[in-house]
Amino acid sequence: MNELPLNALRAFAMVYAHGGVRAAARELGLAHSSVSRHLAELDRWLGVPLLRASAGRGALVFTPQGEALGRATLAGLRGIEQAVAALRETRPAHAVTLSTSPSFAIRWLLPRLPALEKAHPKIELSVQVEQRLDALDDGRVDLAIRMGTGPWPDLHAEGLMDDALYPVMSPMLWQTSGRPSKPAQLAGLRLLHDRDPQASWEAWRSVHGPARLSLQGGARYTSSDLVLRAAMQGQGVALARHRLAADDVANGSLLRPFGELSVPLGTAYWIVRPPAKPRAAVAAVIDWLRWQAAGTAAR
Repeated sequence: MNELPLNALRAFAMVYAHGGVRAAARELGLAHSSVSRHLAELDRWLGVPLLRASAGRGALVFTPQGEALGRATLAGLRGIEQAVAALRETRPAHAVTLSTSPSFAIRWLLPRLPALEKAHPKIELSVQVEQRLDALDDGRVDLAIRMGTGPWPDLHAEGLMDDALYPVMSPMLWQTSGRPSKPAQLAGLRLLHDRDPQASWEAWRSVHGPARLSLQGGARYTSSDLVLRAAMQGQGVALARHRLAADDVANGSLLRPFGELSVPLGTAYWIVRPPAKPRAAVAAVIDWLRWQAAGTAAR
């Protein structure tokens, strides 16, 4: 262990991860020449070549030995990184970390957190906004709330609540558009699109029409929160998830031009966690989430 050239191995792992010296140098905060020196040092120490130049544009190609060492060093460094992160993030028994999507955090979860504090004043809930689930594997995150249908391999998933889709628009746009009240009138309105595959206008058109509704035009947004904000500003008609738009509909920021017409989604939100029995604080948060979800129904 004392003889291992750790700096050179770390540099090689970054070159392997990024596929080039320049990108590895940026990641490490080193000069390009310093990374090259580390690679040369590693070649000399091992006595076998790890890289060779390809015929096209001088791109690096890993030899079989380089591939094997690259996979091993990268896996080892990531394991160390996860272990260190877990140790640095060691939390007291009453601390819980939950991850979810930005739109769900902003529009459903955060407005309800005062109720959690009132029900469980000792629990400290931290919310991380990210879509990946690998943090559940190393203990950095205790549970996640995800939209969709999965699958989530090697994790425990339970349905949290259902949802439904319906068009929404700003009151001002509704007035200036002639107060549309029938789905056929969507054909003359500007549609706003969400990248969420469950909230596509095709889902609405297939149930309520109109069949001639064109789905090619209209702005596209990377989150449900953005598309709803655009609708509130009068930029067009959004197809909203009830769970995310209900508060804005209730306070009049958005309205449903077609009344109670909707497209049911069934179970659309899931609690995802490691399969082991959760800690008491985590179990309390899960029970609170179920209670909050049961308080309202998609419609």
